[in-house]
Amino acid sequence: MDTQNGLKELTLGEILDRTVAKFPDNEAIVYLDRNYRLTYKQFSEVVNETAKGLMALGIQKGEKVAIWATNIPGWVTLQFATAKIGAVLLTVNTNYKTAELEYLLTQSETENLFLIDGFQDTDYVNTVYELVPELKRCQRGSLSSPKFPHLKRVGFLGPEKHRGMYSIPEIKSLAVMVSDEQYQDRQKSLNPHDVVNMQYTSGTTGFPKGVMLTHHNIGNNGFWIGKNQKFTGNDRVCLPVPLFHCFGCVLGVLAAVNHGTCMVILEGFDPLLVMASVEQEKCTALYGVPTMFIAILDHPLFSKFDYSSLRTGIMAGSNCPVHTMEQVIEQMNMKDITICYGLTEASPVMTYTRIGDDIRLRVKTVGRALPHMEVKIINPETGETLSPGAQGEVCCRGYNIMKGYYNNPAATKEAIDQDDWLHSGDLGIMDKEGNLSITGRHKDMIIRGGENIYPREIEEFLYRMDEVKDVQVAAVPSEKYGEEVGAFIVRKEGTDIEASEVSDFCRGKISRYKIPRYVHFVQDYPMTASGKIQKYKLTEMSTQIWPDRR
Repeated sequence: MDTQNGLKELTLGEILDRTVAKFPDNEAIVYLDRNYRLTYKQFSEVVNETAKGLMALGIQKGEKVAIWATNIPGWVTLQFATAKIGAVLLTVNTNYKTAELEYLLTQSETENLFLIDGFQDTDYVNTVYELVPELKRCQRGSLSSPKFPHLKRVGFLGPEKHRGMYSIPEIKSLAVMVSDEQYQDRQKSLNPHDVVNMQYTSGTTGFPKGVMLTHHNIGNNGFWIGKNQKFTGNDRVCLPVPLFHCFGCVLGVLAAVNHGTCMVILEGFDPLLVMASVEQEKCTALYGVPTMFIAILDHPLFSKFDYSSLRTGIMAGSNCPVHTMEQVIEQMNMKDITICYGLTEASPVMTYTRIGDDIRLRVKTVGRALPHMEVKIINPETGETLSPGAQGEVCCRGYNIMKGYYNNPAATKEAIDQDDWLHSGDLGIMDKEGNLSITGRHKDMIIRGGENIYPREIEEFLYRMDEVKDVQVAAVPSEKYGEEVGAFIVRKEGTDIEASEVSDFCRGKISRYKIPRYVHFVQDYPMTASGKIQKYKLTEMSTQIWPDRR
């Protein structure tokens, strides 16, 4: 049902069912490169069959179901199948390597893991066998792993069979074991305020934390994101952004499903396939981070494609250069392109430009608060609310704020104050009309092409190198990615490691985007009078050390 304040008291399954009833024959999902097409009615049938299969496996309400996969067709199916049975979809970054997956499975106490064969240079199947060797010996459904005591089941998102893993065809075939009545009873037991999604974010402090998001959080945020772009059943949105991020699974999927909009999904970003998808599917909206739009605009075949169907879309993840925004509006026909800002902890969008805003607002600001939430600027030292034009920390309160960090009440208490305000860690200025400009970060997080990277995580990893006495990781400005990772290392006495050895040590163990692009060896660090290291000065130094960076 809809509440009086305009927010929907619906589970994600109920949102899908409403759209299916209204737009049964609208195309829901399209993959141009494999001619994969499902209407909303067909998509709903696949979701229900998969959901029943998951119930037959024994997956209970509240269990985590981790998905480690690129944007394959089964991704969105699993997103709604888990939601319909009250399981929690845990999205795993496709760039993860062994150490990162081990941390996530341990901290999240995940019961179920679904994966594809691999991505880029990482073999997912072998990685899981390496971490969970018992998989090859245990009978399926009876997994017992000393390292991961909560892990019960592993599934493979494809038809192939792997030892110890369930295949998708097998899971679907089990659907007959669950009656319609049992399935309906499970759905009736769900509450819109149950956790439905968990995403691990580096946030602003410490190691990655599991952000717990409810149906109410992300279902409503998706609705208003789509509403802000004026999505209808006639729109078609091209999604080349990763589904494991909120950008894909909330701004993309849930904005579309709330409004009966078709999703034209790409398994990964390929500028040529984006241009072909936009032209052939007559997409009206396109999503991407600025580097994606730049790659499209700079492609040698850019002028060969037709962009006349485009109208709107979202550019987010990092600041957009003015020239790029002008090109997107003029050359790609995206006159109603929008910019938004948020955090995973805020489901994720807090502020958003509006269709009709002039280009200045779409480049210099990240818009105004979405309906049914509050955004304010505070003095980070005193907590005092600041007047328009003053710089301070961005805070948000409303239906969209996460339930908390999984198994981490201390971090939750640090992020959300006693008056329910989420503290972003970002610095900003708000004008009299409520338009927000992000001016910096109160904390040390690095944002590389839309990926959040927390320096401490990389520092702790680099301390494993015998030759490293001390290390500080800081942002290095980059034209292409906004920021790159820089490591400033103090060598142990008597050692003489080189930058290439640092890269070699990281390769295959942490995500490629976290590996320091720049390594510099120092004797000491710039300090405050109280002995605190000044990372911003390391960032300033980097522009002199590497003047030719891109």
